[in-house]
Amino acid sequence: METLAILKYQLLNPFSMEILHVSAECYPVAKAGGLGDVVGALPKYLQDAGHDAKVVMPMYRTKFLLANEWDAVHKGATNLGDYFFDYTIIKEKTDKLGFGLYLVDINGLLDREKIYGYDDDAQRFTAFQIAVVDWLSSWEHRPDAVHVHDYHAGLIPFMMQYCYRYNHLASIPTVMTIHNAQYQGWMGWEKSTYLPPYDQWKTGMLEWQKAINPLASGIKCASKVTTVSNSYLEELKYMSNGLEALFEYEKGKCVGILNGIDADVWDPSKDKYIKDDFSIETVEEGKAKNKARLCETFGLDMHKPLFVFIGRLVGEKAADLLPAIVGDSFYYIGRRMNFLILGSGEPDIEGRLNGMNALSQNDYSCYIGYNEALSHLMYAGADFLLMPSRVEPCGLNQMYAMRYGTVPLVRNTGGLRDTVKDIGEKDGYGLVFSNAVVGDVCNAVWRACDLYNNKKQFDKARTYMMQLDFSWESSVQKYIDLYKSLQ
Repeated sequence: METLAILKYQLLNPFSMEILHVSAECYPVAKAGGLGDVVGALPKYLQDAGHDAKVVMPMYRTKFLLANEWDAVHKGATNLGDYFFDYTIIKEKTDKLGFGLYLVDINGLLDREKIYGYDDDAQRFTAFQIAVVDWLSSWEHRPDAVHVHDYHAGLIPFMMQYCYRYNHLASIPTVMTIHNAQYQGWMGWEKSTYLPPYDQWKTGMLEWQKAINPLASGIKCASKVTTVSNSYLEELKYMSNGLEALFEYEKGKCVGILNGIDADVWDPSKDKYIKDDFSIETVEEGKAKNKARLCETFGLDMHKPLFVFIGRLVGEKAADLLPAIVGDSFYYIGRRMNFLILGSGEPDIEGRLNGMNALSQNDYSCYIGYNEALSHLMYAGADFLLMPSRVEPCGLNQMYAMRYGTVPLVRNTGGLRDTVKDIGEKDGYGLVFSNAVVGDVCNAVWRACDLYNNKKQFDKARTYMMQLDFSWESSVQKYIDLYKSLQ
């Protein structure tokens, strides 16, 4: 039945392409960060543009899995070295996400609640990739491109070309998107036995710095490599956690395409997570109502500017600086502002942020954990968003914030550089600082407090940035052009 549906689709859309996305995350199925948001949005916009987009990911035991209906479309058996396993591919029945969603079930490996963080992650994601390629090998037709995301799918281009069992797939173009090059999936060579038998002369296509490196392998083997912003592509040539020489060598097939945001999900005028919707015309009243709700919930002072941080509490986000940023801001600027932090990550950072609650004078609070609804309310109610990131390949949070009239305070790096213009420049609307150090961030907080008290300039910046277009339309066309160039 599915083959007939594909043939019908191709007859009705003769210029369409079929793109298979492979990812560890996809919002709203399972999300840990920006990767999930992108994989949940890009295929939908490809579908809207007339192409047949599919996503395949692991079948974690999530609320989404239990709340929806599924069809089993394929059953197969393969192996991870000496470990032989059965796998099942299931498909969400209604395409409610706007594209075909497929999940890979492998009992004992993928049937867990969390996405990452297990001791056997190397086995889990290698088995996932083998199952995907094995399933693809059974198709009666060939997709126009296989688009893999980050290291969790980085071995697929290698397997399609050099594993004897699957090298009949070698003619299918592959695209690899790097959302964060800090995570590369390193494995010792003893784990090479996990892979299906492959051409030993091609071992170098797996290796980087004497280890199996799935991200490096994807870069070497993919037909094209994309990064999630132009600035991040340039930064990778001198700051990519050991892959600098590889990015320089492969620069001819690399291109930066800025991520977009899902304008249907992130729209303050119809956001299902907030009770008080607003538009550009009603932004002042709408944000005030959402801010009041936040301040009441967390015991903050409604009359002070509200600074929020939303994200993973890890070093690359400079979350380790947050306690000192809050403390020094209060000490040097005065308790003229509120801070509200949402996130989870390194236990030490979580503990330090939690410990500061006792020192609050109705001007600080934190929520440790993941809470999608709260994040939307924070974007809607906050005055300023803090993003002091040491590494930020693209960054979606600053785009969400601007869509909701929240002024971003960002470090001048990666995608933050490409999307935020300092208010001191012509037509500027954000606050940009140079270094991920406490002094630079506190100076930006001081500037933000002054901006908040200059109502005319503050309102102008807020209205201007809410009109900026960070949707997927322009970015998705660049991906379409990239796929077409490979045909």
